[in-house]
Amino acid sequence: MELNDVIRTTFAARDYTGEPLTDEILHDILETARFAPSGGNRQGNRVIVVRDPDTRNSLAMLAEPAAKRYMAQIKLGESPWNAVVPTKASAAEIESTPAADMLTEPFRAASVVLVFVVDLKVVASMDQDLDRVGIVSGASIYPFVWNVCLLARQAGFGGTITTLAIAEEPKMRELLNIPEGFCVCAVVPMGKPVKQLTKLRRRSVEDIAVCERFDGAAFTKK
Repeated sequence: MELNDVIRTTFAARDYTGEPLTDEILHDILETARFAPSGGNRQGNRVIVVRDPDTRNSLAMLAEPAAKRYMAQIKLGESPWNAVVPTKASAAEIESTPAADMLTEPFRAASVVLVFVVDLKVVASMDQDLDRVGIVSGASIYPFVWNVCLLARQAGFGGTITTLAIAEEPKMRELLNIPEGFCVCAVVPMGKPVKQLTKLRRRSVEDIAVCERFDGAAFTKK
C-alpha cells in the first residue's frame, strides 16, 4: 500500500475478527515505528505489549469511569473531558450513565493491547510555565504511537488510540508495574478489523490552513 493511501485510510478500528496479530508481525511494526522522532532524540518512549485476557479485562474496567463521564457529557452536548470548559454533569449523572461498549470492549476483543508510556525525565516541555494544560511533551511519544497505527494499517490490521483508562493512571501503574517518572500516554487495542474503511471524513485544507496569521485568508492552491 502506498504511503498516501495508508495515511488517508488509517481509521479508528474497534471491531475485530479475532484473527491473531502475531508477535512476528507486531515486532516488524515496532521495528520500523521506533524511528519516530522525539525531543533531542532522547527516545523516552516505551510500549507494553499486553496479551493476557485478565489484564486486558482489567484495562477495560479501568476505562469505565472515564467512559461514563464521556457519555454523560455527550448527552449534555458537551465536548467530553475538555479542560477549558467545565462539565455540567453531576457526579450522580455520571455514575448512572452506562459506559458505551465501543469505549471498553475493544480491550477485551482485540488481539493485543499496546500501552504506550514515556519517560518524563527526558522529554522537553516548553509549555510547562504557561497557564494552560501542557501538551508539548506529547511530541516525544505520539509520533511513535501514530507510526505504529500506520504500520498496522499497512499490514492489514488496525487499532484505535484510547486514553480513557489513563484517568485511572495510579491503578494502571499498579496493574502494569509502571515505575515513577513514566506516564501513560495511550492505550491502543489492535487486531484485524471486521471492516477495512477506505474513505474517511476530514475537514478540507482550506478549513484548517490559513496564511500568515490565525485570522488570515484560507490557504489555497495558486
